[in-house]
Amino acid sequence: MPLPRTLAKINRRISNPVLGVMARLAPGFGIVIHRGRKSGRVYRSPVMVFARGDGYRIALTYGRDVDWLKNIRAAGTFEFETRGRTVELTEPVVGEDASAGWAPPVVRQVLVALSAPYYVQARRLP
Repeated sequence: MPLPRTLAKINRRISNPVLGVMARLAPGFGIVIHRGRKSGRVYRSPVMVFARGDGYRIALTYGRDVDWLKNIRAAGTFEFETRGRTVELTEPVVGEDASAGWAPPVVRQVLVALSAPYYVQARRLP
């Protein structure tokens, strides 16, 4: 089972602002920059991410029913900050891999322990 929704609410208000600073620079983390579907407001969500082919793969540690995912899927494109740079990504697609075989070994163990099999794959805009 992915992390509980109540933890997501706590993280949104307390942890995300603090983690956002680290997530922009630390390997394996990044910030999804997305616009609210209804409000139009810009949000920044820290995530676990890894380069993959011509884009990135983002772990869905809270499952598929998260607002940032709904927002980027509705928009089709989004900005992403990682390791001190901003890239524009497109075509976010949700995939599933219960073994998390795409992730580095330590992260793979965490994702399997959390029962978090879903990820988002998005490619860079040329």
